[in-house]
Amino acid sequence: MKKIYYLFLAMAAGLCCTSCNNEWEDEQFLQMPSLKAEPNSAGVTPVYVRYDINGTKRYNLPVIFSGSTMNTHNRTVHFAVDTDTLRSLNEERYGKRNELFYQQLTSEYCTFPESIEFPAGECQTLLPIDFTLGGNNGENPLNLSDKWILPLTIVDDASYDYQANPRKHYRKALLNITPFNDYSGVYGGTKYMIYMDGNKKEPLTLNEHRAYVHDDKTIFVYAGLRDVDFLDRKLYKVFIEFTDERIDILKKKLRIYSDNDKNNKFKEIGQSYYTIEEEMDPQKPYLKHIYITLGLSYEFEDYTTIGENNRIKYLVEGTLSMQRDLNTLIPDEDQQIQW
Repeated sequence: MKKIYYLFLAMAAGLCCTSCNNEWEDEQFLQMPSLKAEPNSAGVTPVYVRYDINGTKRYNLPVIFSGSTMNTHNRTVHFAVDTDTLRSLNEERYGKRNELFYQQLTSEYCTFPESIEFPAGECQTLLPIDFTLGGNNGENPLNLSDKWILPLTIVDDASYDYQANPRKHYRKALLNITPFNDYSGVYGGTKYMIYMDGNKKEPLTLNEHRAYVHDDKTIFVYAGLRDVDFLDRKLYKVFIEFTDERIDILKKKLRIYSDNDKNNKFKEIGQSYYTIEEEMDPQKPYLKHIYITLGLSYEFEDYTTIGENNRIKYLVEGTLSMQRDLNTLIPDEDQQIQW
C-alpha cells in the first residue's frame, strides 16, 4: 500500500513540474511607450531651462517602454502638440479667468522631432526639446510674466507598431517651462515687511516670494503682496539687477526699478544690496549650499485694486533670502540644482 502511495505522490509531483514554466521570462504586460513627466499639484511638470536670450538650450524628456521584459522590437514613436489637454486644464483650473491661463509655447520658442527611434533591447530613450527663449534671432524674448506650457502627447495610430499608454499622465505631458538664472527661484519672505499707508505697527508678510528671470543679471518680483495669480500683476513688476559694485566686504549693490513707475509711483528708498555665501555640506561633501540675501527698500502705489482715485500707498522694506543646493556630482546644470 505504501508503495502505491509513494508512486502516486511521485506522479503528482511530475505532473506539477511539467505544467510549470518560467513565467517571469515572458512579458506580463502590454509594452507601451510612456512619457516620464510626473505632474505636480497644479497638474503640470516643471521644466527648468537656463535662460539664454541668444542661444538654444536642450531639455531631454525621458520616454519609457512599460512591461516586465525589455523592448523586443525596433519601433518609431510619434509625438505631437496637445492643445486640447491644455485647454481643458485651463478651463478646469481657472474657469473663464483668461488672464490666469497657461499659455501654449509656440514653435518660435521650442522645437522637437515628430518621432524618435526606439531600438530593440532598450526600455528608455530621450525626446530632445530645443528651447530658443529669445525668439527668432533673439529679437522677441519670451514674456516671463505669463505661465508657459509645452503640451505633448504620444500619437496613436492603427498603422503604428505600438499602442500608446492609455493613462493620461503617462501618454501626455504638460511641461511648465521655467527659465532660471543664478538668482531666480523662491525666496523666503518672513523678514520682508509690507506696510500699508505708513502703518508700521501691523506689517503684512508672505512666506514666499518667487523671483522670475528677466535676463542673465536681472530678476523680477511682484510688488508687495502680489503674485502670479493676480490679474494686474504685470503692472507691478519690480526688477532687481545684480551689479558687481561693492558696498563693503560682504555686500554688493542692487539696482531696482519698475517699468511702470509713471503709474504705480515706484521709488527706491536708500541703497538696496545683496550678499552671496557658499559652503559645502558637512555631511554630504558633494552638496554645495548657496545662500542669497536681498536687502530691499521701496515704495509704490496700488492704483488698480480700488481705482485711480483711491490709491493705496505701500512701503516695502526688509530682506528676501534663498538657499540653492547643488549636487556637484551631476554634470547637467538643470538637474544639478535641487529644486
